[in-house]
Amino acid sequence: MNKGSPVRDMFSRIARRYDAANTVMTGGLDERWRRLAVRMLSAPRDARLLDLCCGTGSLTRNAARATPGGQVVGVDFCAAMLEVARARRGPANIAYVEADVLALPFDDAEFDGATMGFSMRNVVDIAACFREIARVLKPGARFINLEVGKPPNALWRRMFEFYFYGLVPIVGGIVGGDRAAYRYLPQSLVNFPDAQALAGLFSANGFDRVRCVRLAGGIATLHVGERCAEPAAAAPARTPARLGASA
Repeated sequence: MNKGSPVRDMFSRIARRYDAANTVMTGGLDERWRRLAVRMLSAPRDARLLDLCCGTGSLTRNAARATPGGQVVGVDFCAAMLEVARARRGPANIAYVEADVLALPFDDAEFDGATMGFSMRNVVDIAACFREIARVLKPGARFINLEVGKPPNALWRRMFEFYFYGLVPIVGGIVGGDRAAYRYLPQSLVNFPDAQALAGLFSANGFDRVRCVRLAGGIATLHVGERCAEPAAAAPARTPARLGASA
């Protein structure tokens, strides 16, 4: 079964209230983390950047403001999310493209950097996703992945899990207007690799100088990798991503 369609439909339902729900659920920390992700790109002001699974464009707009002489391309496979992103306008140096993160419609070595925010845990084939991102980046270009994490401290982890799995579905359902969607989103973390394993996937699929920054005790993580000088191994047949929207 193609899991992409039901997940795309789910994000279509919550697109217009998605940003408000994120702000409430994180107390506004999500926006602070996005700004940090852009700073860690260390991209020149005329860079051509890629924001993957861009959703409503929050991270895309941050990247565009940091590169006023360049361009940022936001990619998502959910048309409803892109509709919201375009309606919110932002800097003029943004272009939005509807596409699958595992089959990007760009040439090899086309971009000076890439970001992804709160989406990697919902991609069907993480290794293939890394290889596809590496393919479209120039050698040495950075990829920054911002994602919900699994705190290493046992007590902090239990407190986080109580909130993330117990309260987020309730709060998100009220603010976001779709309880089913906000039950799914926390569950997408259950089988997601921890910070160390995700760093290993970076290194095995086209990136080096990989490092991880834990945020707020590890409830979120920023992984940074630089595209290897040698191209990543050829990816196998592409599989549709489970989602293209930020989660």
